[in-house]
Amino acid sequence: MRLWITALLISVIAFPTWAGQFKNIKDVEVHYSAFNSTFLSAEVAKQYQLKRNGYSAVLNISILDNSALGKPATTAKVSGTAKNLVGNTRKLTFREIKEGDAIYYLTEFPITHEENITFTIDVNAGIKGAGPLRFTQKFYTED
Repeated sequence: MRLWITALLISVIAFPTWAGQFKNIKDVEVHYSAFNSTFLSAEVAKQYQLKRNGYSAVLNISILDNSALGKPATTAKVSGTAKNLVGNTRKLTFREIKEGDAIYYLTEFPITHEENITFTIDVNAGIKGAGPLRFTQKFYTED
């Protein structure tokens, strides 16, 4: 069961990376995915202690080392903010999750219907690469 849940979470997280949602910062490739928490199954949300409702979203960040063979996951310090169009800014607190060779950073935040949020994320993987990641995404709530 645990393997199935892990596979589901990884597929939800990995899907946007197929669409090319990443940024290269020096020798690291920073992948990002933001989605409504209802995309997660109840089991996965419980396992990772995430709120699962129509008014919560999750941001996932994963960092790959481009300088190493096979681009393995690497650790980093990840912090940032989420700002909506009216200027409300939320500080994001990321939790590091390690499962086997995978490392990812998760944070959750509240959303309102049709809210555009600009994320400013600071990634620091030491000498491998450090810098900002910035992107905007529109969210839709579910009742």
